[in-house]
Amino acid sequence: MTSRSYEVLTGAPDSPVLLHVPHSSRVIPPDVRDGILLGDEELDRELDHITDAHTAEIAASASATAGLAPWRFVNRLSRLVVDPERFPDEREEMLAVGMGAVYTRTTHRTALRPASFDPAPLIDRYFTPYAQGMADAVAERLAATGRAVIIDVHSYPTEPLPYELHGEGPRPPVCLGTDAFHTPPALLDAAREAFGGFGGLATDTPFAGTYVPLRYYGKDPRVSALMIEIRRDVYMSEPGGAAGTGVRALGAALAALVDAVPSHPSA
Repeated sequence: MTSRSYEVLTGAPDSPVLLHVPHSSRVIPPDVRDGILLGDEELDRELDHITDAHTAEIAASASATAGLAPWRFVNRLSRLVVDPERFPDEREEMLAVGMGAVYTRTTHRTALRPASFDPAPLIDRYFTPYAQGMADAVAERLAATGRAVIIDVHSYPTEPLPYELHGEGPRPPVCLGTDAFHTPPALLDAAREAFGGFGGLATDTPFAGTYVPLRYYGKDPRVSALMIEIRRDVYMSEPGGAAGTGVRALGAALAALVDAVPSHPSA
């Protein structure tokens, strides 16, 4: 199951887990690149800051080592094309800094696209099919196992960037993002145990919440979700540098969380 913007990688038929990797790619189609104001060097540096580098590798490592392989839903395009985790309308708080579903400003709040830019074509071409694909992937886990557990895999910079609305909070090695409706205590406890060996973790700081397709959001308790935000110095050189040995350790921790899920029917 592939499209231009995402790939669904098959896991075990009886696994309820879906690893979601939305921000790992640096790929921007040429026609989308034409609408970005930055020069090539400026764009490379922006991608260094905004990309959750190597998170797809962490998810792949977890999938390869987990006892019951999870499914993976991986965005193959940069979030500078569209950000599939934003609301596509006025509900999105990041619109305040020009970073809704289609970004118009950079991480340093400079212009990314012209003020007159119309986001609708990118929403129609990329955002809507991606949202549909993710909702369908969740539906398939529900049909196969009776539940779906979305683990949202992200990273964030050691030092806050100007675009962050809540960058003044603690920045632990691992942040666990939760949702009051979709994150059951058993899932959160399993994540705390799995990621407890990286020097500290916290909940919903500096980033809060987790991704659930709107088809299910706040409606279906069979869909559980948790966001894993990894501080980048834990596993790579910043910004945008090479991965280190932390990738393997994080993959093992993520696999431990995946393996804990089937033992917790409420997770």
